[in-house]
Amino acid sequence: MSRMSELVYPDAPGFKVSGPSEQAAEAMGSTANKMRAAVLAQFAQYPGGATADEVAKDLNLSVLSVRPRVSELNRTGKIKQTGGRRKNESGMTATVWRIAPSPSIGEGGE
Repeated sequence: MSRMSELVYPDAPGFKVSGPSEQAAEAMGSTANKMRAAVLAQFAQYPGGATADEVAKDLNLSVLSVRPRVSELNRTGKIKQTGGRRKNESGMTATVWRIAPSPSIGEGGE
């Protein structure tokens, strides 16, 4: 049993059924961690928020690899929606995300 199988989404790339999806998730493991950190660092450069597409463009990465990292960061509470939307290159609107504020001592428990 691999270390990847011990981790659970969003701490590791997910898959729905065993087979090729599971193999791809396991192969993506450390790459996803590095990419997630890079995506989070890029969001930190945008105090007003950015879309996944904007971050992908800044990092010269495919939006298809950045969007899942955005979902993971959202699920772990590291980023949150601003409530805004902006048009992306396809003309569709996309959610604007920003770094989530750190909970103060009285909010998050100790």
